[in-house]
Amino acid sequence: MAEYAVARLDEIDEIDDGQRPFRAVRHHFGIRTFGITAMTAHADGDRLIPEHDETYSHSSEELYVVVSGHANFELDGETQDATAGTFVHVPAGVKRTAFARDAGTTVLAISGGPEGKPYELSGWEAFAPLFPLFDSGDYEQGADRAEALLADDPSYGASVYYNTACFESRAGRAEAAIAHLRRAVELEPSMAELARDDEDFAALRENPAFGEIVDG
Repeated sequence: MAEYAVARLDEIDEIDDGQRPFRAVRHHFGIRTFGITAMTAHADGDRLIPEHDETYSHSSEELYVVVSGHANFELDGETQDATAGTFVHVPAGVKRTAFARDAGTTVLAISGGPEGKPYELSGWEAFAPLFPLFDSGDYEQGADRAEALLADDPSYGASVYYNTACFESRAGRAEAAIAHLRRAVELEPSMAELARDDEDFAALRENPAFGEIVDG
């Protein structure tokens, strides 16, 4: 018989990626067929959901559920008031963010795969704790940890490969950076344009392989 698992919200570790703290519910339970994350405000006015619009080819619609407290959602410039028990459905392409009106407000974010396609792991939850290392300039440690993540699960999505390449480029690991950037672009072709002007790849500008990747 398949095993089940039970956990309270406060039993799932909180992660801070430098933008806002969150709990990686999907990662905690090892779920591989849909994404789910929980965000809880520590203070009145905290941002719960970073502004984004889900425009990559692997993006999907998202469903947000206000579990407790009171949140304000901003959706393509319009504000929606959301108290506990409110569901907010947002299709891909709609710019969204949300703020807590009250400390302790908790919102769940649930996502699947693009229309007509299965859900695929992006790995962003596992990579998120590494972003503060980038901000502090600890590129060597960041590259080491990012490479370990990919070695543990090479099925992660384009963003993990891209951000790993950023660490490696900054750390002077040109060969590894090229390999991981190439894989990122294979998974998400639009990242070639992003990489073209990304200062994280300044050290690779004269590398012919970099030109092949970003210029097709």
